[in-house]
Formats: sequence, C-alpha cells, structure tokens
Amino acid sequence: MSRQPLRPQVVRSALQAAAPRTASGKPVPSPCISVCSMDATRGLCSGCLRTLDEIAAWSTLDDAAKLAVWRRLAARRVEARRAAAEAAQAAEIAKGPLPGPGSP
Repeated sequence: MSRQPLRPQVVRSALQAAAPRTASGKPVPSPCISVCSMDATRGLCSGCLRTLDEIAAWSTLDDAAKLAVWRRLAARRVEARRAAAEAAQAAEIAKGPLPGPGSP
C-alpha cells in the first residue's frame, strides 16, 4: 500500500487549528493530558505525542519554543490518523471479499 503525501493545505489547517493562541502575558498551556505512557516503538508519549526531550524541556522553553512543539504535535496527530486509517483499510482488505448472495 503506497502512502499518499499530505496535501499542504491539510497540514496547514491542522497546524493552525492545534496551535494554541496566547494573549500577551498568558503562558502557553502544556499539551499533557495526564495519559503518560511512552510508546517505545515511536518514542512518543501515547497521551500528548511528545518526545521525552520535549517533555523534559517543557518548563524551560520560552513561548515561541512551546508553540513550535504544539505545531509538531499537530503534524504528528495528522500522521497518526493517516496511519490508523491505512491500518484499518489493510485489515479490511486482509479479511477478503464479502460473501455474495446465495453464499453459505
């Protein structure tokens, strides 16, 4: 199964929707959702999709760097959804064709 490249407008839209907007003086919120479990295969937290380095550095990052992390997370979510859709499609294909009329 070949991978379709993401259309730039899809990525741009996902990034814009996920990146938090901060008013002057308001801190950038942490992406942590308290589902902290590292996926060793991907090297990402299963809850927030951050790397260990991103998690460890969060409290020392300035707002611009935190927003950059949020943008990377948006791209990771898009990729995770696409991978899940491809896996679901592959599972359906592996099941084989549906029985036709009159089949046992």
